[in-house]
Amino acid sequence: MIGYTSLGTNDLNRSAGFYDELFKALGIGRLMEVDDFIVWGQDMSSVNFSIHLPIDGNSASVGNGVMIALRTKNREEVDRVYAKALEIGGMDEGAPGPRGDYGFYAAYFRDLDGNKLNLHCIS
Repeated sequence: MIGYTSLGTNDLNRSAGFYDELFKALGIGRLMEVDDFIVWGQDMSSVNFSIHLPIDGNSASVGNGVMIALRTKNREEVDRVYAKALEIGGMDEGAPGPRGDYGFYAAYFRDLDGNKLNLHCIS
């Protein structure tokens, strides 16, 4: 259903450093890089993640109610990658833990531009 996700940034190099470290912790690397955007993923045929400088030349802003959810293998990976996100400058939005009664385990954080992300697994 989803081909890729994209978040805006006001500092491509700074944001790229954050996501390089975050995705390295998930075993994912860069797939494409051009002057105004960078793409990470496992391969070009899978769902990918990208950051972009806004094409209209205006500042990137955070969407109220917008969040990108990143699936992980297990609870340990949620915990480890969440800790990495905070270590590299991410801001806490909800520590790892179970959410509800459906086996959903998640953690929430914001990137360097204030975009909200989630790490989760269902166990």
